[in-house]
Amino acid sequence: MYSFPKHSKLCGQKAIEQLYKEGKRFVVWPLRVTWMSSEGDTKVLVWAPKSLFKHAVDRNRLRRLMREAYRLNQDILGEGHYMIAFNYMDKEQHNYASIAKAMRKAMSKIKGL
Repeated sequence: MYSFPKHSKLCGQKAIEQLYKEGKRFVVWPLRVTWMSSEGDTKVLVWAPKSLFKHAVDRNRLRRLMREAYRLNQDILGEGHYMIAFNYMDKEQHNYASIAKAMRKAMSKIKGL
C-alpha cells in the first residue's frame, strides 16, 4: 500500500506535455501542483528546478522528500485516477515536515475538486 513503484511514476514526453497543457494548477507553498484526471492508474511526477538549486545533491534531496511524502500519504487520493506533477518552487530548502504538510493539503484539495 505504501509503495511507489515504476508504474506509478509519470514518464514519457507526450504524457507530461499533455498534463502541463491541459491540467489544472494551484499552489500549496512550497509546491505548485498540476493535475488532471486520467483513465489509468494515478501517476506522479516530482520536480525540483536546476535554476533554483545548482547542486544535484540539493535537487535529489528535495525530490526524495517529495516522493516520500507522497508515498506515505497517497491513500488520501483514494481510488481516483490522476496525473499529478509536484513542482518545488521555493528558493530555500524546507524540511520534511513542511513538505509533507503541503503534500497532504494538496492531495486533499485534488480529492475535493
